[in-house]
Amino acid sequence: MESDKRKRLAFGLYLNYFVHGIGLIILAQNMQELGKLWGQPLAVVSYVISGVGIGRLAAYLLLGSLADRYGRKSFVYIGIGSYFVFFIGMLLVRDVTAAYVLAILAGIANSALDSGTYPVFLEMGKNNGASNILIKAFMSAGEFILPLGVSFIEVNNQWFGWSFIIAAMILVLNAIILLPVKFPEKNLAQEAEQQLFAHILAWRRKSLAVLLSFYGYSSMALMILYTQWISLYAEQQLHFSNLQAHLLLSLYSVGSITGVIIVFLLLRKKVAETTLLISLNALSLISLLVINLTSSSLLVSIASLIFGMSAAGGIMQTGLNLFLKLFSKHKGLVTGVFFTFGSLASFSIPLITGWLSKVSIRTVVEFDIVIALMGLLFSIGIRIVLGSEMNLAQARKRIKLIDYLVVHLLEYRFKQVKTVGRIKFLNQQMILDEKQEQVVLNRISVQSSNKELTPYLQDVYRHIMKNSRTYEAEDVKKKKLTK
Repeated sequence: MESDKRKRLAFGLYLNYFVHGIGLIILAQNMQELGKLWGQPLAVVSYVISGVGIGRLAAYLLLGSLADRYGRKSFVYIGIGSYFVFFIGMLLVRDVTAAYVLAILAGIANSALDSGTYPVFLEMGKNNGASNILIKAFMSAGEFILPLGVSFIEVNNQWFGWSFIIAAMILVLNAIILLPVKFPEKNLAQEAEQQLFAHILAWRRKSLAVLLSFYGYSSMALMILYTQWISLYAEQQLHFSNLQAHLLLSLYSVGSITGVIIVFLLLRKKVAETTLLISLNALSLISLLVINLTSSSLLVSIASLIFGMSAAGGIMQTGLNLFLKLFSKHKGLVTGVFFTFGSLASFSIPLITGWLSKVSIRTVVEFDIVIALMGLLFSIGIRIVLGSEMNLAQARKRIKLIDYLVVHLLEYRFKQVKTVGRIKFLNQQMILDEKQEQVVLNRISVQSSNKELTPYLQDVYRHIMKNSRTYEAEDVKKKKLTK
């Protein structure tokens, strides 16, 4: 795929997720105005918002499977069209039932975008799954800008619907941008490294599918629980001021954006997904333990920042990347399965935590620690089941390190060869010492732990000793000329 077309496609896909970030919170940000529009209390508006989760849960598996069959572009446009109807429709309807249907449609739009977008970045064949991580950054940007826009509209006594209209206009513009762009062939395995996963045994593949699906649940649950309860926990349990309590969520958001950048750069450097999964989930667990065990505002603030970086910095998308590589012929379906488990978390966690909060708010945070521990155990399980499998870039990186060490050892060897050559010159001995060279070859045979490799190692050393003799001869020649 040509560079200019790839950039245009990537820009359009990212712009969709900027609007998606707006769509995630636009109902919550306009609850009072929508309540007035529908003539309903806030509790009913909150009920309408729950329709988004229902739409996601109902659509992910179906749309993911269909995206594998009919191509990604169609489903990206289904997502764009559904979101457009949602944004405009919410301003036109006066009936709560119709509003709930539109909220479900927004959830379907989310599912369609995910099913059509996440596989595309892998199929584009450049930067591999690292580009998927930036989706999170554009979503965060939309979630960050919308509240500012809503505040600006309220301060200036403007119509609340402008935020819906602007989001819809961006979608129309983006639909035009993407229209002439050809999407990469679906299920295309661009990277040779992805083919390494094709040889994984069936039982291991099934085990990884189960572990990664449950990881989709735990990673989403970890974020949802924290964002819903941390401010209340800080006020009631840690006795923080209202400002300090809400600052924790702001620090979490800053950490999230920072984490996206870090994870993106690490994946660009070909750091293994399993390494990131284990290390970042461990960091999330430690951060939550700090928040639970201390009341120091400084330590809790730092821990909240680190938690945002590790738990909400694209680590969920990193798990999805690995899932997509394992099942590269069914990327749409895999995306649907993964986010279906995430949607189950969105649905179940508020119910579970609502029940736990009757015990205490601290119990809710302790439950988040349990979820973090589960996520870490799933990550370790994924690494164990995956075993010694690694991608091409990782294997080459190890060889590069070995070559670095070998080069420095050979430099030291040739330095000693030079010394030996000068001693031979002073003692008037021949450079070629066949007996000593045979001793070296015999030593290699004894020292080699892999007898299949012994003849290859001996051949390597024959070339080393041949070049050593040439180096000795040239050095001796120089010595003679200087006399």
